[in-house]
Amino acid sequence: MSEQTMVTLDAAVIQEFAARLRGELLQPGDGGYDAGRAVYNAMIDRRPALIARCADVADVIAAVNLAREHGLTLAVRGGGHSGPGWGTCDDGLVIDLGRMKGIRVDPDARTVRVEGGCTWGEVDHATHAFGLATPSGFISTTGVGGLTLGGGIGYLARACGLTIDNLLEADVVLADGRLVRANADTHPDLFWALRGGGGNFGVVTSFLFRLHPISTVYGGPMLWPIEQTAEVLKFWHDFILAAPEDINGWFGYATVPPAPPFPEPYHHREMCVITWCYTGPLERAAQRFAPIRAAHPPTIDFAGPIPWPALQSMFDALLPAGLQWYWKADFFHTLSDEAIALHAKYALQLPSALSTMHLYPITGAAQRVGRGDTAFSFRDASFAGVIGGIDPDPANNERLIAWAREYWQALHPHSAGGAYVNMIMDEGQEMVQAAYRDNYARLARVKASYDPTNLFHMNTTRPT
Repeated sequence: MSEQTMVTLDAAVIQEFAARLRGELLQPGDGGYDAGRAVYNAMIDRRPALIARCADVADVIAAVNLAREHGLTLAVRGGGHSGPGWGTCDDGLVIDLGRMKGIRVDPDARTVRVEGGCTWGEVDHATHAFGLATPSGFISTTGVGGLTLGGGIGYLARACGLTIDNLLEADVVLADGRLVRANADTHPDLFWALRGGGGNFGVVTSFLFRLHPISTVYGGPMLWPIEQTAEVLKFWHDFILAAPEDINGWFGYATVPPAPPFPEPYHHREMCVITWCYTGPLERAAQRFAPIRAAHPPTIDFAGPIPWPALQSMFDALLPAGLQWYWKADFFHTLSDEAIALHAKYALQLPSALSTMHLYPITGAAQRVGRGDTAFSFRDASFAGVIGGIDPDPANNERLIAWAREYWQALHPHSAGGAYVNMIMDEGQEMVQAAYRDNYARLARVKASYDPTNLFHMNTTRPT
């Protein structure tokens, strides 16, 4: 695997490159450079030599060619949400797609073409006007590219599959500077790898997604005292595994913000939460949720009819860019009594108000795709879990990391192995291979075919 290297370019080379761009080239000392190098996770503080803020595909091709011809470390940034900061680098070149915001909805074909710099909130805005949506994640500021290329677990996974199960094709700039279209018929091996294999094969400049008739859903959070974690988690586990596919909901922890609409007596209280998303007929929602409310009446209940974009963006303000993040992740087939007891134990040890643990169901439609049909291997898992140590103050990083690691180490023996690659840090090659299992060897062959010199090595999924 190629290592990050420092290369000094002649001023004339940089000047010529800048002149070829429709977009903007930023260097250290330029106005906007510090803002341009910042990423979502403030634990990441890197200083690239060049940031190419590309305006179009021609800019991307020029940037890829520059990196290849001059031996530059190359990072690709879409939304900038990568936990370990793969969208930036020290001393190399960052291809920033943030200006490539084109979105075109075809309501008749029920598809949307999305450029690589878009966020999911921007996609939701465009598709919601037609009463349509495609599966994404849980935070609308997340970049389309990173979430998609890692698999795409979200609110609609049980009803409509993962994001990659709704990807119809992608335009990709390869390491040799060619632009190709990858789909089931053209470059099918590349298309297979893009669906869950991470940003390891080229720069995806646009995606074509299938859309679904989803507009207003019944969803939102229900909260219970943190001391009820074990009983609520057990109920949720059993309920969601047997629930119709049009009901989804993730389980986690939350510290109640000191602001409306939360009742003042619960401000700053640690609670467990299920955030629901029901895509079935709204007139049936009350009946579907009656057993939930009867079994464990929530202390705070915000579940109700809500526009899809509002649910998808509900937690954006709570988790803005610039926080300190440390993640650990696992897949789970089931949650044993011992695992539930561990969750209840570490729920009482949250190291900060924003720190949490989430369990996302990946059953239903997400499991009807074969484990070898896309690069995403864990189609047999029922849940994807992530432990997040989060805080605005870097002075607390050691405590965040220690809690997340201890929690994960205790829970990992109860896991299915592997982890959702969008929710891990730089865990090393062993974790990457565990995430892909039998698909790893095929990913390595595709990598060798499309990027034999490993130009695109700044990403989690780096098969060699």
